[in-house]
Amino acid sequence: MTSPETGRDPLGELLRWETAGGSWHTEEGPAGQVTVVLCRCDGGEEVDRLVSDDPELCFYVHVRPSSEG
Repeated sequence: MTSPETGRDPLGELLRWETAGGSWHTEEGPAGQVTVVLCRCDGGEEVDRLVSDDPELCFYVHVRPSSEG
């Protein structure tokens, strides 16, 4: 879902990242938000982070906390 405040779609960004071959995992973040660490396709270094309170993203990563699962 695109946020009207930011114009971003965090879950869409995560799914595009994974479709392109990147890996990801969650880390503890601020209360009420999720932090998703986006890593290179070889499972290596961190490239970026998504920090969001988007309900769709929060639900998705609660059910599936990394690209490995």
